[in-house]
Amino acid sequence: MRPGTILGIETSCDETSAAVVVDGREVRSNLVSSQVDLHARYGGIVPEIAARAHVERVVPIIEEALAQAGIGYRDLEAVAVAVGPGLIGSLLIGVTAAKTLALTCGLPLVGVDHVEAHATSAALTTPTPPWPAVALVVSGGHTSLYLVRDFLDIELLGQTVDDAAGEAFDKVAAILELGYPGGPVIDRIAREGNPKAVRFPRTWLRRPHLNFSFSGLKTAVLYHVYGVGAKYGSAAHLTPQQVADVAASFQETLVQTLVAKTLAAVERSGVSNVVVGGGVAANSALRTALQASCRRSGLNLYLTPLPYCTDNAAMIAALGYHLLRCGRTADLTLEPRAGLLRPPRAAVRRG
Repeated sequence: MRPGTILGIETSCDETSAAVVVDGREVRSNLVSSQVDLHARYGGIVPEIAARAHVERVVPIIEEALAQAGIGYRDLEAVAVAVGPGLIGSLLIGVTAAKTLALTCGLPLVGVDHVEAHATSAALTTPTPPWPAVALVVSGGHTSLYLVRDFLDIELLGQTVDDAAGEAFDKVAAILELGYPGGPVIDRIAREGNPKAVRFPRTWLRRPHLNFSFSGLKTAVLYHVYGVGAKYGSAAHLTPQQVADVAASFQETLVQTLVAKTLAAVERSGVSNVVVGGGVAANSALRTALQASCRRSGLNLYLTPLPYCTDNAAMIAALGYHLLRCGRTADLTLEPRAGLLRPPRAAVRRG
């Protein structure tokens, strides 16, 4: 195995993943063990359950990733691991596994920002890196806009100040009693609904900053279904068509907000490329809307392939490769962080 072979480990939330990537592009293996079945009964992720599942799965999935790639530990050049942001208990399992491998195998250790890995994940399958680009990262825990000048020059332009897009999908699915996770089921049911049936608020579209807020949208759906001032009740009074209309209208509002903010970031940054990553990037309505908007604006759109949208270790190994090449390694004092590893260059304002 030639130099450049990186083992990636990703345990930032509820997926345990390991991957082997060569030279930051050639994916030899990328295994993901989902915990959806463990958390579905609770309607959301339970951090303690997630951490315990990572303990059980991390070593077997690392060994399976190496076996699938046809290599052993001695063939690795380095081990890269997601160190944040995410659930601190989950991150701790992956970081501990990576530090143990680095110590016992004498490998360099590379800590990778989970969200920045999403922002650069589209480059795993593009002929050449699409930089500079505005990157939209949309997932269950994060909704952010970045200016990616290069793999090692990533600037945060804006982010959600409350609910992430994926979190809003889950909460609206709970309101409509559609189950967990909410993103895929709303995406499916919305195809049968009228996206113009209900006019929900689109927050901060006229503001000069590039931040997002989706808590008001979630509350608007709640009040539309149950009445102003209501809390969760039963959605049994809604017909299937009404449920589909609410789902479609909610999704349309959220998608158009994401698209509008992304185009505003492009105009401000002066770039011609847009990349999209994160679990919500798999949403069919978002992908369709971005394709249409970028086409009209003459922009190049790079959608991350579906296997690399959700949390995965391939993107960690790929970005880890570039960090390793410029000497950005860590020692055994490396600790995970629940929040963003690097704050935005300009202060994020709520107003």
